[in-house]
Amino acid sequence: MARTPPPFAAFEWMIAWRYLRARRAEGGVSVMTWISLIGITLAVFALIATLAVRSGFRSEFVGTILGANAHVTVYSAGNIDAQGRVDRTISDYDAMAERIAQVPGVQRAAPLVKGQVLITNRDRSSGAEVFGIRLDDLLSLPGIAESDQAYGDLSRFEEGIAIGSGVARAIGATVGDRVKLTSPNGVKTAFGTSPRVNAYEVVYVFSAGRYDIDRTRVYMPFSEAQSFFNREGVADEIEVMVDRPEDLNPILIPILEAAGERVQIWTWLDASGGFLRALEVEDNVMFIILSILVLIAAMNIVSGLIMLVKNKGRDIGILRTIGLSEGSVLRVFFICGAFTGIIGTAMGVILGCLFALYIDPIFSFVNYVMGGGVWDPAIRGIYALPAELHLSDVLKAVGLSLGLSFFVTYFPARRAARLNPVEALRYE
Repeated sequence: MARTPPPFAAFEWMIAWRYLRARRAEGGVSVMTWISLIGITLAVFALIATLAVRSGFRSEFVGTILGANAHVTVYSAGNIDAQGRVDRTISDYDAMAERIAQVPGVQRAAPLVKGQVLITNRDRSSGAEVFGIRLDDLLSLPGIAESDQAYGDLSRFEEGIAIGSGVARAIGATVGDRVKLTSPNGVKTAFGTSPRVNAYEVVYVFSAGRYDIDRTRVYMPFSEAQSFFNREGVADEIEVMVDRPEDLNPILIPILEAAGERVQIWTWLDASGGFLRALEVEDNVMFIILSILVLIAAMNIVSGLIMLVKNKGRDIGILRTIGLSEGSVLRVFFICGAFTGIIGTAMGVILGCLFALYIDPIFSFVNYVMGGGVWDPAIRGIYALPAELHLSDVLKAVGLSLGLSFFVTYFPARRAARLNPVEALRYE
């Protein structure tokens, strides 16, 4: 009794390889094979590159927010003062900050004083937002204290102010310059409130990584900010840093309970959640669009296999006559299509990974060719095009490409397997 050969036997691979490398004169479709291969390669490359840039952009966006902003902000719900105005300042800020810092999962809690000013250097002025903060608390902000592009001496913070690089450019200031800060809520007199103007030395210039922060933010010693903004003995809010900023829900109630009565909280997700949701929607749309691109590239495999089946009709008839089963014929042509998909996917993965790893020199070259100004940080919020390669994104692209390649390959291969050998050899 004859033994049935196992699926994907050596002879099936041999026949498939013979068809793949056949020249046009021998009835092969090498040109269509190359078109399919290039199409799959470019589609997978585009998918991986897009996923890497998407991941890098989100990571950079979140990192710059968390590196320079509070994860959770605690502020007073407000009390009515003697003049009937709502007072939202916090008088027991040190005690409140200490209670919040004891909550498990909280890294630190620090009081802040905030205010709007006009910052002036010689004849150049710009609007800025002042954050009154203690030196130890400022040192715990990685986006400020650990900035690679910062310059100056942060240890001298108590002697002056720290300004963002965008503010420094706007007013033409650098470390050592004395700049004037003007607050509309200044000295209270019998004739009303007059603006307060003080001069401070710039001791540190930071770059937090986000244009909107660098362009507007100024840090001032906490006690000086209390005096400058008429906040003696009070703070405007408590800045809270936590261990897991992207998973805030479990810790919000304990923070509220520790803060006490008549307080409210505002998280970084409340402030920037709209941007993150927009990024997620854009991610999903881009993945769908690029999946369609991969499908279009995979359809070239169908065209090539249909032409191959048409050209190899006589061979199929002979193979069936000498004993090949329908399954063996199906697997031969399935190997032809799947092999193209596998090689194209592998080449696309290599190109996509290289693009993600070397995006900086590639982008610099593109910027040079285009004459500069391709990336405007004022519009995009960050200074460069980021890319972050994740194994899950690569596997997602590989699975999609191979899945579509195998799926579309099955139908022309099945057609070849069901070809009647009598019909194939009738006119031979």
